[in-house]
Amino acid sequence: MSTTANGNDSKKFKGDIRGPGVPSRVIHIRKLPTDISEAEVISLGLPFGDVTNLLMLKAKNQAFLEMNSEEAAQNMVGYYSTLVPIIRHHPVYIQFSNHKELKTDNSPNQERAQAALRALTTSHVDAALPAPSTVLRVVVENLIYPVTLDALCQIFSKFGTVLRIIVFTKNSQFQALLQYVDGASAQSAKLSLDGQNIYNGCCTLRISFSKLTTLNVKYNNEKSRDFTRPDLPTGDSQPTMEHPAMATAFTPGIISAGPYGGAAHGFPPAFTLQPAMTSHYPGLVPTMQGGALASLSLPGGRLGFPHMSAGVSVLLVSNLNPEPSLLSLKRVTPHCLFILFGVYGDVMRVKILFNKKENALVQMSDCTQAQLAMSHLSGQQLHGKPLRITPSKHTSVQLPREGHEDQGLTKDYSNSPLHRFKKPGSKNYSNIFPPSATLHLSNIPPSVVEDDLKMLFSTSGAMVKAFKFFQKDHKMALIQMGSVEEAIESLIEFHNHDLGENHHLRVSFSKSSI
Repeated sequence: MSTTANGNDSKKFKGDIRGPGVPSRVIHIRKLPTDISEAEVISLGLPFGDVTNLLMLKAKNQAFLEMNSEEAAQNMVGYYSTLVPIIRHHPVYIQFSNHKELKTDNSPNQERAQAALRALTTSHVDAALPAPSTVLRVVVENLIYPVTLDALCQIFSKFGTVLRIIVFTKNSQFQALLQYVDGASAQSAKLSLDGQNIYNGCCTLRISFSKLTTLNVKYNNEKSRDFTRPDLPTGDSQPTMEHPAMATAFTPGIISAGPYGGAAHGFPPAFTLQPAMTSHYPGLVPTMQGGALASLSLPGGRLGFPHMSAGVSVLLVSNLNPEPSLLSLKRVTPHCLFILFGVYGDVMRVKILFNKKENALVQMSDCTQAQLAMSHLSGQQLHGKPLRITPSKHTSVQLPREGHEDQGLTKDYSNSPLHRFKKPGSKNYSNIFPPSATLHLSNIPPSVVEDDLKMLFSTSGAMVKAFKFFQKDHKMALIQMGSVEEAIESLIEFHNHDLGENHHLRVSFSKSSI
């Protein structure tokens, strides 16, 4: 095949046959929605570098993007290989093209593409226009799901170095002030993110330049952060809640989402922003360039994150530990996955694949809960191996036919009493946090003391680093394990553990540390 993709006869153009993925500046994009715009296609590539050419094959639901460098193209393909972008509920597939460059003609279709390319790339990289300020004011409208300081940092640091950030509630709106190292970064972030939804149909970013020239941050906590001053005290990190959804809006790490569908919003976003990667930010949040994008573990923080297609509630979980090994003496079971994924939604069914026991299907009660579980658990260690989670092509998990034994690999949990989100408006909705080394324990009977619980959690071989009862309520406590992996194992093992006196221990991940 020719190394040049020519747009002169786009009706006859066959597109690429999927090859071995040899790097190229030209990206082949497939399965685009029929009403896709040129701007939407270009926006897929802009966060990774300059887009130098575009060839639209709308009749074939395909397009070709030419990036300014092979490195930018590699970052883009590497990123989207694990995080499938969704454009208006359509998963879009991205791969290297067999072509090395694009050559377009003067047909109306291609003229439109070139005009869109000029408009978008000029506004995206025009450094000649000075930014009014390095400080952005961000308002999150229609806050259906909680949004965190760390999540905003991950989203906005894609466009430059973030120096300082403050989040607050004003007039019942979640807002943030965010300072970049330079005005060009602020300009770029505003152009790319203003009007985008963090989740489909909700959490819309409204961005304007602030009149402030710098931010004065006194504390490093969930409400404010100065990345140039890691020595600042944490201060009082308990925010004042002025909005019902804000009770979880200050959790560190990944964006927490509520397990209910977002309301329809008038602005139709090209992409959804999905959960940001957990980071402890020892110093500045760096601009993500070069190989940094490719090295991001799931989930990542930038435009085009995977969002579950409408109605898809089944997850494919791979890289499981099917048998005891040197990595772990434990093997994965349906019950283990039921408990772990049940932290983020009600698990209906689990099937460990008979011929590929390192893979499993997990069916959640709805697509939002599936998205939430995928966002929080992808890349987390379970039994010594990092979980890989993607949306499944299956719409449901099939139970084995009557009389067909599958060695207990398929379990139906649809009527389980352990579902955390059965009751509408349950307080569990506002206590969904990413996996952490600290666990929240509740439903502790009066007779159980600190040593009892520390001993219980040590029996699995894990290390208990700290323990603290809640001062006003000894039915609840925090316990800090030696690592996030140990905390995950402990949650699986001890959630619903019988403590006597008709009390079954409830275990969840905590946003706090001891």
